[in-house]
Amino acid sequence: MDLTGKVAIVTGSGRGLGLAYAEALAAAGASVVVNDVDQAVVDAAVAGIGGDTVGVAAAVGDTASAEKLVATAVGTFGRLDVLITNAGILRDRVLWKMTDEDFDAVVDVHLRGTFTCARAAAIRMREQAEGGRIILIGSPAGQRGNFGQTNYAAAKAGIAAMARTWALELARSEITVNAVIPIAATEMTRTIPAFGPAIEEAGRTGQPLPAWMRHDEGLGTVEDVTGLITFLASDASIDITGQAIGVGGDKLALWAHPSEKSIRYAEGGWTAEAIAAGWDFPLETYGIPAPKR
Repeated sequence: MDLTGKVAIVTGSGRGLGLAYAEALAAAGASVVVNDVDQAVVDAAVAGIGGDTVGVAAAVGDTASAEKLVATAVGTFGRLDVLITNAGILRDRVLWKMTDEDFDAVVDVHLRGTFTCARAAAIRMREQAEGGRIILIGSPAGQRGNFGQTNYAAAKAGIAAMARTWALELARSEITVNAVIPIAATEMTRTIPAFGPAIEEAGRTGQPLPAWMRHDEGLGTVEDVTGLITFLASDASIDITGQAIGVGGDKLALWAHPSEKSIRYAEGGWTAEAIAAGWDFPLETYGIPAPKR
């Protein structure tokens, strides 16, 4: 996939999945703006990627940081074609132990940071009048919910909703907006007991992750996610927008949008007693399923 001539911003790209995204885009020919909150991490990432790469040390969330990222892309490379909103933090706690600060910190980086960066990028892309690609990074937690992640799951669910909304709003400008739902061996998934030993073993030996993880659980390396990112950043994805697409290991999946699953009607409306007497809806599952080897 050739991205020569395209300019991309990847937030939270100093390490992990974000770094893999930036490396893949650069390898495909794009000029890349790397971002992390830590200047030393940014410098190391830029040096490692090489080529037409520049770094911005900034905490994603506020408008000033978003505008700085876009201004750096335009000032250095003359334009902006691709935005990937990957920056994020975790403050996991069950509901009754989660503080205001835990909630606000995660929502500020994930949800507000996605909004401010996408807004700044959309303004620039519309001014250029040549289309663009906005790729928002979601999570299975945002699709299903996850124990101990009120803040993170809510933010990621909001990101999927923003992707659908912005796909509508930016369609006339030929700017596509999609949410990517990645599953990969990262520091976070390493802490899951069912995955940890296999991830550690693969890291120690250099052998691939076992087939049950790659196929059944759809969990692979960070590099396994980059093909979808590169595709969505390219001209080949012009007809794909407003979607939530999962990728990991050997698995590529299109998530269904929320829809009415079962419907009943009652003439004159539903009283509480009528609902209690007539309830026969098959209930939806919730939560990320436990891994099964």
